[in-house]
Amino acid sequence: MLARYHQPVARSLWHDTAGPAVEIERQPLPKHADVVIIGGGYTGLWTALHLLRYSPGTRVVVIERHQVGFGASGRNGGWASAFFPTPMPKIARESGNERAIAMQHAMYRVVDELAIWASQEGIDCDYAKSGSILFARNAGQVANLRAEVARHRAWGATDTDWAALNAADTRTRINAEGIQAGAFTPHCAAIHPLKLVNGLARAVIRRGGIIIEGINGLSYSRGTVSTDHGIITAEAVVRATEGFTAQLETFRNTMIPVYSQMLATEPLSPAQWSDIGLHYRETFSESRHVVIYGQRTADDRIAFGGRGSRYQWASRIHPSMDVNAKTHSYLVKTLTDFFPQLHDVRITHVWGGALGVSRDYFPSVRFADGVGTAGGYIGDGVTSSALAGATMADLVLGVKSERTLLPWVNRASRNWEPEPLRWIAANTMITGLQLADREEALTGRPSRIANFLYRLR
Repeated sequence: MLARYHQPVARSLWHDTAGPAVEIERQPLPKHADVVIIGGGYTGLWTALHLLRYSPGTRVVVIERHQVGFGASGRNGGWASAFFPTPMPKIARESGNERAIAMQHAMYRVVDELAIWASQEGIDCDYAKSGSILFARNAGQVANLRAEVARHRAWGATDTDWAALNAADTRTRINAEGIQAGAFTPHCAAIHPLKLVNGLARAVIRRGGIIIEGINGLSYSRGTVSTDHGIITAEAVVRATEGFTAQLETFRNTMIPVYSQMLATEPLSPAQWSDIGLHYRETFSESRHVVIYGQRTADDRIAFGGRGSRYQWASRIHPSMDVNAKTHSYLVKTLTDFFPQLHDVRITHVWGGALGVSRDYFPSVRFADGVGTAGGYIGDGVTSSALAGATMADLVLGVKSERTLLPWVNRASRNWEPEPLRWIAANTMITGLQLADREEALTGRPSRIANFLYRLR
């Protein structure tokens, strides 16, 4: 346990280090717009920005219940990665091998496109594309990691896209305790999530878009959005509510919120970083089933997070759930297991937030009859949302492009089961994956529990 893990700030590191807040002018809800976007996170802001870039003069209104970036967009681990939550064989079964490979290549490209778009808008989000290092610390994890690399290779990835590493080569990148093997992909960048949000919001406003905070979108239909501040009509409506989707009564079973928690250390010294590695700000993760993720921040901290918090009955979301003592203690223990030399380093921030999970773990971008939705990124939303926003803009404007041909376009996931089945299913998955990690640590073999659970998705 970290010796100085005492009363860290119960809010996001990103909020404390993002710089000046976005100046958003208070204004009444307009009566009409060309496009109304519900949700001021990455998906909504990227959609608005691309609409304004492609079609200057479009009247775009973004409404947000809290503040821009209030949800996962302003709280995440800062991985701008090419990871896509849906396995390639599943995509191929539905859409064919060629379109499945096109989806992966689009994810590779958007890691770079995000940086290009941000640069064009003058957004500094501490972007550092140095790749992602995954490591294994038991024989079961080694087997899983080797299988992961082989799966990518089977779907057209080269050794440049995914490289298997031995223990020594892995330690040259990250010197975590007990490493037995690793893998590396260059298709990932570390970013400051809230700096990106704020930059996107400023760009939308600068290009003539309207952002209205503190307004609740209650319901919508073709051409109309009903809010607690009145009704606005529009030629097109886009819902970009991600983890908060279940709070809209009509869409309660569409997507569930699952919490992820994070912590941040104080800035580490050059000597500590010399020992740990991550010299180029690579992101990092252990090959376990309960996801953990970390990065070296631009100000030399470790920002570290993971899943494991239980799904709440009826998709409940509440600020009191942002800090979960059990999950944060697990994260502290995991971090010091990796790096025992950090036992006396101070934890300065702890926080959490809800991400959106679709029933079949397949994100989507849909637009038909003047109504669009996008989301279900399952924690891989930084780059997925950038691609979704550009794709949604194409769809709204009627532009045919490579993006609009991708297999997640106009695809619908089935609904989640009603309670109590939803509560049972979600928490069985969480508990089962925790057991799977213990199984692999004990047996040194890939988990049968995990294999069974993944088949249920």
